[in-house]
Amino acid sequence: MLYAVVFYLNYFALVDWFLFPKKPVLFFVLNALVIALFIWVRYIVRVYIFPEMEMGPPGQKRPPISFFIYIDGLSFIIPVIFSVTLKVFERWIKTEAEKKEAENARLQSELQHLKYQLQPHFFFNSLNNIYALVDISPDKAKETILALSKLMRYLLYESNTAKVSFKKEVEFMQKYIELMQLRTAGNTVIKTNFMPLPSDVEVAPLLFIPLLENAFKHGVSATQQSEMVFTMKMEGTTIVFETSNLNLPKNESDRSGSGIGLQNIKKRLQLIYPGRYEFTAAAEGTRFNTRLEIDIKD
Repeated sequence: MLYAVVFYLNYFALVDWFLFPKKPVLFFVLNALVIALFIWVRYIVRVYIFPEMEMGPPGQKRPPISFFIYIDGLSFIIPVIFSVTLKVFERWIKTEAEKKEAENARLQSELQHLKYQLQPHFFFNSLNNIYALVDISPDKAKETILALSKLMRYLLYESNTAKVSFKKEVEFMQKYIELMQLRTAGNTVIKTNFMPLPSDVEVAPLLFIPLLENAFKHGVSATQQSEMVFTMKMEGTTIVFETSNLNLPKNESDRSGSGIGLQNIKKRLQLIYPGRYEFTAAAEGTRFNTRLEIDIKD
C-alpha cells in the first residue's frame, strides 16, 4: 500500500511539480521526507502492532534496526525510480509527437505556399499568351480567354486538395495543351500520347503543368519547324511523364516565368514523394527532354 502511495505521489505530483521544472533539490528532499515517514510508520507497525514480525523465530538473533531501515529505504526508492522513468518516457513520446505534428504543419504550410506560388505563375504565363494574340488574332484571343476560364475553374475549385483524380489532372493538361495550340504558329507540331488511365488513381495536383509550360516557353519558334512530344503512361504503380521539345533558350531580356515552375516542381516532389520519384531534365543535341517518374503506391 505504501509503495503505491509513493509511486502515485511521484507520478501525479512530485515529478511534474519539481523534477521537470528543474527543482531537483526540492524533489529529492520531499521524497526523502516521505520515505523517512513511511519507514517510521513501518517500524511502528512492526514493533507495536505486529511485534512477532520484529522478533522473528525464537532463539534467532534479531537483525539490527539499521538493517530494516536500509531495506525499507531501498524498497521505497524503487517506486520513485519507476514513476520517474515512466514519466520521462511519456514526456519523450509526447515531445516526439509534438515535433512530428509541428513538422507536418510546416510541410503543409510550405506545400500550400508552393501551390499558391504556382497558380499566379500559371495565370501570368497564360495572360502573356493572350496578350500576344490580341493584335495578331482577336478571335483566337477570345477563344483563349474562354479556355483559360475553364482551366482557372479547375485551379480554384478542384485542385485545392492534397490529392486529385489522376484522370482529371490529365484532362486539365490536355486542355492546357489545346489552349497553347491556339497561339502556336502553323510550323509547330504537337504530339500527345496519353494512355488510358485508371479512374481510382490519385496524384498531387499541378505537378506536371510546369513541364508543359517549360516546353511551350522554350520549344516554340516563330521561324523554324518545331515539334513537341508529350507522353503519359503508367508502369505498375509508377506514373511516367515525358516531354521533348526544341531547345530554344530565352535571351536574358526575357524574364517571363523566371524559372519558378521547375524550381516549384522539384521542391514539391521532395515534400510529397520523398524517395519515390526520379526527375531528369537535360538538353540532348537540339532538343530538351524531361522525364518524371512517381511511385504512387502508399
